[in-house]
Amino acid sequence: MSQSLYLQLSDQLGYLTWPMIICASLTLLIVLERVALIINELLNRDAWLTELRQQARSATPEKRQQLITLLSQGRSMLAQGSALLLSHGGQPRLMREEILNIWLLKQKDKLQSGLKVLHIIGVITPLLGLLGTVLGLIEMFTQLGLSNGPVTPSQLATGLGLAMNTTAAGLIIAVPAITLSNLLGLWADKRCNHIAHGLNQLNLWLDGFDQALSIGSDEPYRKVSAIVRAQMANAATPMTTELTEPNR
Repeated sequence: MSQSLYLQLSDQLGYLTWPMIICASLTLLIVLERVALIINELLNRDAWLTELRQQARSATPEKRQQLITLLSQGRSMLAQGSALLLSHGGQPRLMREEILNIWLLKQKDKLQSGLKVLHIIGVITPLLGLLGTVLGLIEMFTQLGLSNGPVTPSQLATGLGLAMNTTAAGLIIAVPAITLSNLLGLWADKRCNHIAHGLNQLNLWLDGFDQALSIGSDEPYRKVSAIVRAQMANAATPMTTELTEPNR
């Protein structure tokens, strides 16, 4: 069955059969590997960070050791980076920031791995399709030049079929490759920013700033809004009493 499929592709794509198959295979492998990485990051949720934000405890040596023990079993990138940061908790803050920058650069390369190749494939395959179009037209004109009689549809079918099929194959590969390259790149940038934000919070938390874990979250805003609403309710109560007393 695979041999018959290859023969069909060879008849439709001609000399560009193997280049198109290689580009399609690389695109599929890169996308599957990126999707597996995304699923791994989504499944390994960092619930420990949410719990730590709610507790807002000081960064005592006992608390650090508990977190290192907990994060040593974590599989997400944020858990691994947090374990690295906590293991160097005794270093000065500038030293910890340098360590985080080096680690984040490596993780960014890991998150964006293969995306440039995917983008290159998205650029190359339409050019391969255009090349197939030119080769198909050349073959068609060659057949017409060898013919001494009237032009028949069968003489045009082979060349035009090769020209159209290679163009279509190039676009079929290029559109998903470029689209997924951009979408996966956006996800990688967002994930890097999320990891950097969490690690910067932990870095400030190690210096004794407990409120650092709530920076960028909606929790402080909710608390302030609740306090303001309570104050407004308390202020409105005496006014209502004063208005109702004359009626008595």
